[in-house]
Amino acid sequence: MIGPILFLDDIADGRIRLSALFIAQGGQTPAPIKTIGGAYKPVVLARFDRAVIWRARFDLPADRGCEYRWNGDSFFLAGNLQGDMRIAYVSCNGEEVGDQQRDGAERNAMWARLCDAHRAAPFSLLLHGGDQVYADEITKGHPLSEGWPLHIPDDPTRAALDDLRHHLQQRLLERYAALYAAPEFAWIAARVPSLMQWDDHDICDGWGSLRRRQAHSAIGQALFSAARESFLIFQQAAVDGDLPARFHDPSGTHLGWHIHAPGLQILAPDLRSERDRRSIMGPGGWAMMGEAARHMPQAGRMMLMSSVPLLGPRLSILEALMVLVPAMQKYEDDLRDQWQSRAHRAQWRRMLRLLRDMAHAQGDNITVLSGEIHLATRAVMDLGAGLRIDQLVASGIAHRAPPRAWARLLGSLARLGAAPLAQHPIRIRRLPGQTGRYVAERNYLLLERRATRWRASWELETSGRTAELAL
Repeated sequence: MIGPILFLDDIADGRIRLSALFIAQGGQTPAPIKTIGGAYKPVVLARFDRAVIWRARFDLPADRGCEYRWNGDSFFLAGNLQGDMRIAYVSCNGEEVGDQQRDGAERNAMWARLCDAHRAAPFSLLLHGGDQVYADEITKGHPLSEGWPLHIPDDPTRAALDDLRHHLQQRLLERYAALYAAPEFAWIAARVPSLMQWDDHDICDGWGSLRRRQAHSAIGQALFSAARESFLIFQQAAVDGDLPARFHDPSGTHLGWHIHAPGLQILAPDLRSERDRRSIMGPGGWAMMGEAARHMPQAGRMMLMSSVPLLGPRLSILEALMVLVPAMQKYEDDLRDQWQSRAHRAQWRRMLRLLRDMAHAQGDNITVLSGEIHLATRAVMDLGAGLRIDQLVASGIAHRAPPRAWARLLGSLARLGAAPLAQHPIRIRRLPGQTGRYVAERNYLLLERRATRWRASWELETSGRTAELAL
């Protein structure tokens, strides 16, 4: 039995509404979740060949620590979302090739450190900013998808596509089960509710930046469908037609969500479901952002989860080099993924203008949380009137860091600066105590509210905890 894995469904009426996910084999039925308010029996969420997925929904007070019981064990939750609180942010929980063959202690070393941090001072929420699972290898082992995305069969039969979908579903189950069974992850996931938003590797490397003939082929659509179904089941404890209230679009055309807590809102647009080579977000995503802008609370901090960094160096130089150097062209989708790509410049400016106006309407700074790049860094955008956007990048919790030379190259590009909006320069800043703008170490981020003031620090695998940064 794998679980319970906790997810925050919503916050309403002074309660946190939770889902507990279980992966059961061999006809097992999970025991009920028990709280002071009663017992909550799990129900079947999905069935796979070798497992049944169960979910129990329950709620607890949002203003204090409390516990729930399951199978004879007690689990304490920090719970308090109204006063002082701590939040952890992670991303990139895996690697593209051979992730399941890695030594568990090495792979999950930063998860173990996060567990220690929770024991020392509990977290109220655990935010996952993308690439929670690396699904890149699930296409292997099936004749239709073995050569994906370079080789795509013509006109596969319906039976062959159904067989492919079944293959992909089972491979995704195996990967999620392996991740959630890891002792380090399982321990904290049973004690801190998670909020997750996906990125490309939850589907496949570069999803949304691939060529249209690849993404819109029958193989590409089967892959997206299977990955989306698994994203809902394993990262949201939900299925179509039964999404938690925090989702903007009940139909699930796009999977952006929005959480409101006292003095805090967390906005997580979906940067993959509607993406194509010219657009990072589609109509649904922009509608969600527009609605959030129209209903800004009078006070409090807004945190935006952008799975790819919103503030970054100019990429036009790298994109120009890519045209001239054939060996670099395999990285085209990686650059096309970014807000800063020439292909997305109009949407980038649109998002920055929207956030600038939201900050001025509320009279408070905005914090952007990002991952994806397998490095730690931060950036600041001056918004005028004493306001700014702070971008904090934490990536990755399990993905090993790229060479330091790559971090130095990005740091060199960052020196050029960027100002996509006139009079609002973007600056890539150093983490406290670091000499370079990008840190090539595995890492995670800690956010803490004391009274009404927010601070951030990074836990770096080799360098340790940074000093706190005021936000």
